[in-house]
Amino acid sequence: MTEATTTTTAPTTTRILRGPDKKGWYWGTGRRKTAVARVRIKGGSGAIEVNGKEFAEFFVEERDRGAILNVLDKTGLKGKVDIKVNATGGGTTGQCGATLLGLGRAVMNFDSTLEPILRENGFLSRDSRKVERKKYGQSGARRRYQFSKR
Repeated sequence: MTEATTTTTAPTTTRILRGPDKKGWYWGTGRRKTAVARVRIKGGSGAIEVNGKEFAEFFVEERDRGAILNVLDKTGLKGKVDIKVNATGGGTTGQCGATLLGLGRAVMNFDSTLEPILRENGFLSRDSRKVERKKYGQSGARRRYQFSKR
């Protein structure tokens, strides 16, 4: 009797990344609350455009601009890529969070070697929190009408 020896190899986790589209843009989609941001990046001079406006004109809060530029600082792409964002739905904070996730995903498609940096800084994590619905018999999601004994 002969026994067949089989060698098992550990499964490798290879990510199938999307390449550039016909015009050379790398895409990433981000969501936060009810906001959705479609982000495109490609090599360039560092111009950032959000919904047809300049970056600083669209995101007026310093924390929003800082959070998005933090992705480019940590990955070393600041001033090396052009970014275009289409953000819809939600408010400014939701759109900032959606843009942050979309930019992280687009950067990962652009250069997959940057994935560990993006993961350790939380740029690829989806924030799944949503607004809790209002319940009947209450004035809000958790708030109740005032109780009266008499």
